[in-house]
Amino acid sequence: MYTPVHFQPGDEAAALEAIQRWPLAMLASDGPAVTHLPMLRDGDTLIGHVAIGNDHWKRAADGAAAVAAFTGPNAYISPGFYATKAEHGRVVPTWNYVAVHVHGAVSWVHEADAKLAIVRALTDHFERREMKPWSVDDAPADYIQAMLRGIVGVRLSIERIEAQFKLSQNRTEDDRSGIELGLTERGAEGEDVAHLMRVHLPREG
Repeated sequence: MYTPVHFQPGDEAAALEAIQRWPLAMLASDGPAVTHLPMLRDGDTLIGHVAIGNDHWKRAADGAAAVAAFTGPNAYISPGFYATKAEHGRVVPTWNYVAVHVHGAVSWVHEADAKLAIVRALTDHFERREMKPWSVDDAPADYIQAMLRGIVGVRLSIERIEAQFKLSQNRTEDDRSGIELGLTERGAEGEDVAHLMRVHLPREG
């Protein structure tokens, strides 16, 4: 991923936090094969699962190079947001976004207990925010076993992480303030990006 220095988050912790906050990944490997799926960090790997009818697990052998691409909030940035538009007019549109690419080797999980462990880890992680968390144990055991036969687990070793937090770090403080205001006025569509800009771009002085 092409990442200018001023758009790099500065440390791996920010990238790992982004994966946790926005876990829907695009898993890509040679073939080409691309699958969208939620993935969860488990130590030095990412875990998830795909439908058995998805031939991605047939097209990418165990050990094949793959990348999981995660994206966070994103928004179109209008030149009209910039304070410098009124000063000299030398402004153009752009797009602000958060993206994390995790590179590694993919492996597929077929054994029932190992698949159950992946499903349980994902479920417990995402259900913890619910008022009444659902557990795998809430469903009949024979039903869960039938569901497990319909999936293939996946693990991606975390070998290299690339991250880009493109949040107008290359603009002046007045321009950034204008962008934040413009995004906030859009409502929900832009508020998340405006918030990230405030978090990752502390004010001068």
